[in-house]
Amino acid sequence: MNRPVIGISTYLVASARWGVWDLPATLLPAGYARLVREAGGVAVLLPPDEPECAASVLARLDAVVVAGGPDVDPARYGAERDPRTGPPAPERDGWEAALIGAALESGTPLLGICRGMQVLNVALGGTLTQHLDGHTGPDGATGVFGTHTVTPVAGTLYASVAPGPCDVPAYHHQAVDRLGAGLVASAHAADGTVEAVELPGPGWVLGVQWHPEMGDDVRVMGALVAAASPAG
Repeated sequence: MNRPVIGISTYLVASARWGVWDLPATLLPAGYARLVREAGGVAVLLPPDEPECAASVLARLDAVVVAGGPDVDPARYGAERDPRTGPPAPERDGWEAALIGAALESGTPLLGICRGMQVLNVALGGTLTQHLDGHTGPDGATGVFGTHTVTPVAGTLYASVAPGPCDVPAYHHQAVDRLGAGLVASAHAADGTVEAVELPGPGWVLGVQWHPEMGDDVRVMGALVAAASPAG
């Protein structure tokens, strides 16, 4: 059986340790590939590359996931840097914006996860809130995922995937502020934070602010894989 090939963007880090090695690396938490596999797809990693290559890369894939990671450079949405915003990741910003542009142009199914949702919003002219509390681990613990409830907006793509409120794994301190052109909010947290966005139209475009790869709910990734399948 031919399984859809799902590209996933990756981190680019100056130092990572495994075995006897401590070297620069492109990496991705294993949960992403696991979730793609459980949803019926095959995962391939897309480390940062030249933005002009994005369209040719997308032509070889059935869908793309823009993964979580560091904060988007505020200069990309015309804002001054908040002291609590993390250091810039220009290679990822440029590459992922190009992947998103190529996916929208080609109609390739697209899922943004956490940072990926924020890059999607910025790529379409939206802005971000650079800091909010209450969306990381218990008592704001660093490096620990928290859990909170998201509620879908009736009639949206996301609501068709997850019709009712559900608890999701979350770890983010930034969020969508002004929506990008054409995007609609399709889920919210209890405090009103936009937790999912989508682009209505003939394509399949969804962003979620939480981390489905850190849980066992395969519905969002399953919907992407279904959209990437020949009958999708």
